[in-house]
Amino acid sequence: MGQSKPFKPMALVVEDEELQRDVVTMLLEECEMGVIQCDSAEAALHVLDQVGPMLTMLYTDVSLAGQIDGIELARVTRTKYPQIHVIVASGRGLNKDLPEHTLFMKKPFLPLDLLREAERARESWPS
Repeated sequence: MGQSKPFKPMALVVEDEELQRDVVTMLLEECEMGVIQCDSAEAALHVLDQVGPMLTMLYTDVSLAGQIDGIELARVTRTKYPQIHVIVASGRGLNKDLPEHTLFMKKPFLPLDLLREAERARESWPS
């Protein structure tokens, strides 16, 4: 009989600045998470439609390319997939309220802070 592989937590990283997206991705991969990257909320919504139930975590910047910002993306994610651990990040303050159970991280944040949140997302994921 074959051995089954344990579930690998998956994160969706939505950031329009490539360098920042790569840094966040690298940190999450250090936590043994699989990562899907998007540069816009529109692309992220397509990913959510395809694999939303399998995602553990969403990290999004507030300011994104396209018509939808990260706060609205967080709102849609929390509504459709309440089990996903949602983090919204920005170098500026927020101009809208975040959805309930959404964490705000002010940029620049310490890498350890993101690693802690990734671990929380892994621990709270339904098994």
